[in-house]
Amino acid sequence: MSPAAQKHRRNGAAEDLPPDVDLDVEDEAAEEIVEPEALPTGPDVAFTAIDWTPHAGDADGMVGAEVIQTLVKRLPNQPGVYRMMNASGDVLYVGKARSLKKRVTNYAQGRFHTARIGRMVRETATMEFVVTRTEIEALLLEANLIKRLRPRFNVLMRDDKSFPYILLTGDHVAPGIYKHRGARSRKGDYFGPFASAGAVGRTINSLQRAFLLRSCTNSFYENRTRPCLLYQIKRCAGPCTGEISHEGYAELVAEAKDFLSGRSQKVKTEISAAMQQASEELDFERAAIYRDRLAALSHVQAHQGINPQTVEEADVFAIHQEGGQTCIQVFFFRTGQNWGNRAYFPKADPALEPAEVLGSFLAQFYDDKLPARALLLSHAAQEQELLAEALSTHAGRKITISVPQRGEKKDLTDHALQNAREALGRRLAETSTQARLLQGFAETFGLAKPPVRIEVYDNSHIMGTNAVGAMVVAGPEGFVKNQYRKFNIRSTEITPGDDFGMMREVMQRRFSRLLKEHGDEQPGATADDTGDEDLVAGNGGFPAWPDVILIDGGQGQMTAVRQILADLGVEDRVTAIGIAKGPDRDAGRERFFVKGRESFMLPVRDPVLYFVQRLRDEVHRFAIGSHRARRKKEMVKSPLDEIAGIGPGRKRALLLAFGTAKAVSRAAVEDLVKVDGISEHVAKLVYNHFHES
Repeated sequence: MSPAAQKHRRNGAAEDLPPDVDLDVEDEAAEEIVEPEALPTGPDVAFTAIDWTPHAGDADGMVGAEVIQTLVKRLPNQPGVYRMMNASGDVLYVGKARSLKKRVTNYAQGRFHTARIGRMVRETATMEFVVTRTEIEALLLEANLIKRLRPRFNVLMRDDKSFPYILLTGDHVAPGIYKHRGARSRKGDYFGPFASAGAVGRTINSLQRAFLLRSCTNSFYENRTRPCLLYQIKRCAGPCTGEISHEGYAELVAEAKDFLSGRSQKVKTEISAAMQQASEELDFERAAIYRDRLAALSHVQAHQGINPQTVEEADVFAIHQEGGQTCIQVFFFRTGQNWGNRAYFPKADPALEPAEVLGSFLAQFYDDKLPARALLLSHAAQEQELLAEALSTHAGRKITISVPQRGEKKDLTDHALQNAREALGRRLAETSTQARLLQGFAETFGLAKPPVRIEVYDNSHIMGTNAVGAMVVAGPEGFVKNQYRKFNIRSTEITPGDDFGMMREVMQRRFSRLLKEHGDEQPGATADDTGDEDLVAGNGGFPAWPDVILIDGGQGQMTAVRQILADLGVEDRVTAIGIAKGPDRDAGRERFFVKGRESFMLPVRDPVLYFVQRLRDEVHRFAIGSHRARRKKEMVKSPLDEIAGIGPGRKRALLLAFGTAKAVSRAAVEDLVKVDGISEHVAKLVYNHFHES
C-alpha cells in the first residue's frame, strides 16, 4: 500500500460531481463550535500541491466561470482534488477528478445539469488544487477534506451516531470482553459493528456463557481474593483467583476470537467433540459444561432474527425512494449472524437516481469504520468498481460489492428493501403530520407562514445554584437535536433564583452570537427560498435564525425577553410567544402571550396545544438533564481543585496520603512535604489555602 493510501486509509469514497445529498443525524450539540483542521501534511503524505492562486493581473475581481477559465489553463491532465472557495475564503465544494484539467474545464464552460451546481460555480472566487498519483488517492483525500472542512455543497455525513463494537482486550494477562464505542485506542481485537447497544449486550451475555470470559475492570480483577458472583453462575472462568490457569483461559479467548472472526462452525465442532470425549470418559460434569457452552453459542446464532446459511460476513444495503424522500436500510451480518440493522434518511434531490445516492452514502458510511468482506446492494452504486478499490485500500483486504440476482443473498437484499419501504412509509406519515401541525401553529398564532425553525427556552436550578439555560429546536421533521444548546448562567449580578435575570442572560448571549455569525440571514430562509435545493444555512439546509421563540413563562418573562430583543434590534425579526402554566399547573390550561394580543387559552383537545406541550416537555427534559449534570459535577468537586499548582497527580498523591480533602486541610506543612511530588513551596500553597492567618 502506498504511503498516501496508508495515511488516508480511514477515509471512504465520494462523488465526482456534487450530488444533492445531505445525511440526516441527531445530536445534542454543545455551545462551542470547533473550527476545521488544515490540509493533512507531513513526510508520509505523498501528494503534490499546485501552488497556484490567482494574482491581481490574472483574476482580480473575477468570479464564477470566468475565474475558473483563468485557473484551468495551468492545470495538469492528472488525478487530484480541487477546492472551490468564495470571496470570503469559505470552502464551497471539494471534489476529485481522474483528470483535473478536464474536470475543471467542465465548470469553466458554464453548462450545468442542476441549478445547485450553477449556484456553486457563480459563488466561486478562487480554487485550490492537489495532484495525486492515482484516482483512488484522490478519492481518499477528497473524503478526508470533506469531513474536515464540511463544504456547503458536498455530501455531509456527521458521524456522531457511532456504532458499538465488542472488544476483546489485549493489554492484560487475562483479556476481558467489553462493549466499546469511539476511538480504538485500547489494545485488543474489535468485532462489529452492531446496530445497537442492546444487540451488543445480548451477544456479550451469550458469549460469556459460551466462553466464560471476564467482564470486570482490571482494578476489580487485581483486588479479588475469591471468585465473584459471575463465576458462581457460570458466566466467568474465574482467572482472577486461579480457578483456571492462564493457559486454559487463553484457550477460551482464542475460541472466542475464532467464533467472532467467522469461524463459528469450527468452534462448535471442537466443543462438540470435547463434550463427546468427556462423556465417553464418564466425566459427565465436564460434559455438562461443554453442553451449556454449546447451547449458548446456538443461542447467539438463533435469537437474532434471520441468519443466513451461506453468508458468513456481509453488509447489506437497500435503498427505496418515495414521495421525494430516500431511505437506506443497512443490515450487518458477521459469523453468519444478524447483528442488527439501522435506517438512514439522506436528504437528496428527488431527481437523483438511486445509484448516485447509494454511491455517496457508501463513501461516507465507511469513512470511519471497516467494511465487511462483501457488500450486497439492492441497486448498483455509482462508480462501484472504484468504490470497491477504495474500500479495499481502506480495509487492507479485498472488498467485493455486488447486486445479487438470485439465491440467499438476493433474499437478504429483498428483506432489507422491504424494511426500507416500511421505514420510509412511517417517516412520510410522521412528516405529513408534522406539516399539518406547523400549519395549525401558524394559524393559531397569526404567523404569515408555517415556521421552519422553532426555538424553545427554559431555565433549571435549585434555589439559584448550578443554574442552566436550555434551548431546544424543532422544525418540519421534528426535533433537531444537533441544534440544542445549553447556557451555564455566568453573571454574578443575578440574584439566585431570579428567573427573569437568567432568561435575559440567555437571550443576550444567544442573539448576540446569532447576529455576529448569521446577521445577514433572514429568519426562516431555507433552500426553497433561495432556489438552491441543498443550501446549508447553519445546518444542512436548516436555517440558523428562528421564526418563533417559545418562552416557558408568563408576562414577566416575556417583558424581559422583548426588552433584550429590542435592545439588539431583532424584535421585528422573530416572533416571541410566552407559555404560562395554568391554574394548579394543570396541563391543558396553559395561557399564551403574544405581542399585540390579549393572553388566551386553547381548547383542551386542540392538536396545536398538544404540539406546544411536546415542545415544552422536551425543553424541560433537556434543561433538567443539563442542570443535573452540572450539579453532579459540582458535587464531586474537591477543595483541592481550587488550589493553583495542584493538578490531578498531586491531588491523587495527597488523597492517597491523607484519605480525604478535609484531612489535607488540617495537615501541617511538615506533613505535607512528606508526600511524593509535594515540595515545600507547594506544601505552603496548600497550607495557606486552608489557613487564612
